[in-house]
Amino acid sequence: MKKATRRFTTIASGIAIAPLVAIIPAASAFAHGYVSAPMSRQAQCAAGTVDCGPIKWEPQSVEGPKGLRSCSGGNARFAELDDDGKPWQAAAVGRTTAFTWTFTVKHRTQNYEYYVGGRRVAVIDGGGEQPPATVTHTVDLGGVSGRQKVLAVWNIADTANAFYACIDVDVR
Repeated sequence: MKKATRRFTTIASGIAIAPLVAIIPAASAFAHGYVSAPMSRQAQCAAGTVDCGPIKWEPQSVEGPKGLRSCSGGNARFAELDDDGKPWQAAAVGRTTAFTWTFTVKHRTQNYEYYVGGRRVAVIDGGGEQPPATVTHTVDLGGVSGRQKVLAVWNIADTANAFYACIDVDVR
């Protein structure tokens, strides 16, 4: 009788712990960084400002190979970020604007790049260091005005990947 009770307890414990074990790796896999201010497209999705797909649950996960120029980072799961026809809210900004990255995993950083209209307007060296929980860069948007889409790229120092964020702005 004791053997059966012990076996039941072992099986019950395993069943109770199994869902937790399945959740822990998934949570850490979906964690990196994104532009939180002005609100990037993925931040707008997470806030419910714009109706989006699975990016709503993981705005920090727009990761792809370095060198891309898309809002989705080439990730088909987040293709809605590339859709300029969605009702993205444009933040009113000046010609020089502060962009804040929020990190959930702090990878060593090669650099950050900012593009407006396909033209690179800023490169900020990351020095191969891990950033703090947030980093803010002040970027000169290159004399543009009106509604613009800024592509912000966080190039990781120790992988072939980067993280991508598009921010819709109204430059005044």
